[in-house]
Amino acid sequence: MNGRMKELVGILNRWAYEYYVLDAPSVEDREYDRLYDELKELERTTGVVLPDSPTRRVGGEPVKGFERHKHIARLFSLDKAVTEDELSAFFTRVEKAADIAPTYTVEYKFDGLTMCLTYEDGVFVRAATRGNGVEGEDVTAQALTLHSFPLSISYKGTLEVRGEAVMRLSVLEQYNREHPDEPLKNARNAAAGAIRNLDPKQTALRRPEILFYDVNYKSDGMPASQEEALAFLKREGFQTYPFFKVCKNYDEVREAIDEIEVERKKIDVLTDGAVVKVNEERVREELGYTDKFPRWAIAYKFEAEEAETTVLNVFWQVGRTGKLTPLAEVEPVELAGATVRRATLNNFGDLTKKDVKVNSRVLIRRSNEVIPEILGAVSHAEGSVPVEKPAVCPYCGSPVREVGANLFCSNESCPPRIVQKLAHFCSKNAMDVEGLSEQTIALLLEKRGVKNFSDLYALKEESFEGLEGFREKKIKNLLSALEKSKHIPLDRFLYALGIEGIGRVAARDLAAYGSVEEVASRTKEELLALENVGEVTANAILGYFANEENCAELARLKRAGVAPYTEQRVTEGAFAGESVVLTGTLASMGRTEAQRRIETLGGVCQSSVTAKTTLVVAGEKAGSKLDKAKKLNIPVITEEEFLKRLG
Repeated sequence: MNGRMKELVGILNRWAYEYYVLDAPSVEDREYDRLYDELKELERTTGVVLPDSPTRRVGGEPVKGFERHKHIARLFSLDKAVTEDELSAFFTRVEKAADIAPTYTVEYKFDGLTMCLTYEDGVFVRAATRGNGVEGEDVTAQALTLHSFPLSISYKGTLEVRGEAVMRLSVLEQYNREHPDEPLKNARNAAAGAIRNLDPKQTALRRPEILFYDVNYKSDGMPASQEEALAFLKREGFQTYPFFKVCKNYDEVREAIDEIEVERKKIDVLTDGAVVKVNEERVREELGYTDKFPRWAIAYKFEAEEAETTVLNVFWQVGRTGKLTPLAEVEPVELAGATVRRATLNNFGDLTKKDVKVNSRVLIRRSNEVIPEILGAVSHAEGSVPVEKPAVCPYCGSPVREVGANLFCSNESCPPRIVQKLAHFCSKNAMDVEGLSEQTIALLLEKRGVKNFSDLYALKEESFEGLEGFREKKIKNLLSALEKSKHIPLDRFLYALGIEGIGRVAARDLAAYGSVEEVASRTKEELLALENVGEVTANAILGYFANEENCAELARLKRAGVAPYTEQRVTEGAFAGESVVLTGTLASMGRTEAQRRIETLGGVCQSSVTAKTTLVVAGEKAGSKLDKAKKLNIPVITEEEFLKRLG
């Protein structure tokens, strides 16, 4: 009988995998039911239920409460990026710290409940929620009602796999139709409520699934890459989501994220972003973890407000660097509480890849109260027309240069370039000159010849005489805002200058030097030692301060009274004068806390070892940074010695 039971279990589990995971059943329901009933009868007469029998998936009696379960390996949460600047900073940090050029993977970020399943000797033994990452709730009884994972696998070691419990949107809709008196509000809460319901029969009623995406622990060593981890999960019969991209660089990752952002509206699962991971395990080990997140992964979160509309026309804007950006006129649509009539793309290459044409339907997103962005084409009509590439600047007629996917006006005095440069300088996160809109700047350029930053500080009340719309109160408010902007934090001033690659994150790093003059005197190696400054940005900084006109403009700003300030750096303490690099894991505290304490005692923290580094603190599993410090004969101290210095 046991032989027949094993045969039936094998057949039924294969058919269930085809039905639930592959969505490609090979037999009719009645054939499955016939063998299932035969197995149940054999189990009843023998009193034996095999560990991977499908009959175990029927919801049992309600449990009294959830027991705590400690995960073998900690389940870290993910750091989040919601802006291009934050995503770019993640790439800069990774590529500065890695010994090899890593590849990246991009996957959907599903909005559900994180689960961790444990296997011993090839048999499923436990399911738990993530909890606090160290301990979760044992929900084995609830998980056994799900069909998206195998009860037995070929791998015979100890294994933890990680996935997201979700409730498909179509299942949610059907459930609410069948239970109108107790409708579920949203798919995320429905999935979490199903798994954390003390009655497994209620779990089964909501029909949640688990989409697996990671190996959390493997007793004979982790897979060599995310690619291998996903292949392992598929091979063992776990349900995974089909979208999975391997990317070589930032641009390819952005394309994959854009693809997800468009396609996520069409799928049957709730998702709120994309997950970007370093592919190679050896690079992950080198990068390590903060006290909360892996340094090798980040979740790019999407804004909630998106809509479809039709492209009516496309024209070109010229930015402060001369870059031509396609701007689309669209059929008016309500989005995030505003009526949207225009939407932008990054460049001509972006327009081509997203297949955007005039008279096509497109998906647009509005974030942070700025002009919406076109995410991609949804459909084309018979009258859809491709957008032509301009050969000359549409504003000044100068020849257009093509650099990669971007087009640039070759005329540095092109009026829109000047307007955009000054508008960036005056923007909220820069000098924050309230009242100096693009329209006002364009008027001042045309009527008063205002071209440079310093020209703004030369404005007087009489400068506005005869200009339409400028009355006494408006003029006084504008001049007052300019006066106030003379004293702002250094990082905002550096950002305002518009140096290529210097966003708000990199500007904060540069501001640590204390003054514009100190930033200007840095070598390339010193700039590269900063966590968020890469090769391209370092060259841009050096080029900016090597330009005579830029230096003359900085001098004019100084004479006008523009004096950015920095917070007073601590110069006394146990780490005074030290440039410190932390590597490996500290048992006593997280890296963020260690950095804070070093800085409060006069030290400066670096992200990588350079000739400027004076001390390395090495915790457990210290990697290539420790090796490099030894080669450069830089002093290295243990965690115990570090704690002694902290006092």
